[in-house]
Amino acid sequence: MGAFSEIGPWTWFVVGGLLLIAEIFMPGVFLWWLGLAALATGALAYVVTVSWQVQVLAFAGLSVLAILIGRKVAPAPDAASDRPFLNRRAAGFVGRVFTLDAPIEGGVGRVRIDDTVWRVEGPDVAAGREVKVVAADGATLKVEPA
Repeated sequence: MGAFSEIGPWTWFVVGGLLLIAEIFMPGVFLWWLGLAALATGALAYVVTVSWQVQVLAFAGLSVLAILIGRKVAPAPDAASDRPFLNRRAAGFVGRVFTLDAPIEGGVGRVRIDDTVWRVEGPDVAAGREVKVVAADGATLKVEPA
C-alpha cells in the first residue's frame, strides 16, 4: 500500500510521457490516448490534491473518454479510400482494353500501359491486337482477346 500512497502528479506525467514514447514503437494509436489521459490525470492531481484512489479512478475515466474521442476523431480503418487502387495498380486495369506491345506466345506476352511495360498471360494473340484485362495476379495481367 505504501507504493500507491506515493502516487502524485509527477508520477502521472512520467507515465504519460512513457506511454507517448511507447506509441512510437507500437503500431496503431492506442497508447497515444492512454498517454493523454495520464497527462490529464497528472494535471488534475497537480491542481487539486486528491487521494491515489481518486487519481486512479480519474485515469480510468479519462482513458475511456480519450479512447471514445479518439475513435470519433481517427478515420475508420475500413473507410473507403478516394484512391482504392493506390497500392494495387494492376487491379485498376481489370476491365480495360489495351494494345499488345509484344505477341502472346506460349501464354505470355507484354503490353505497354502509359510508361510501364506489363507482363500479360492469356491465349496466343499477335502483337498490335487489342486485349481485355480480366484479372490481375500481382504484377501479371490476365487477358483475353477483345
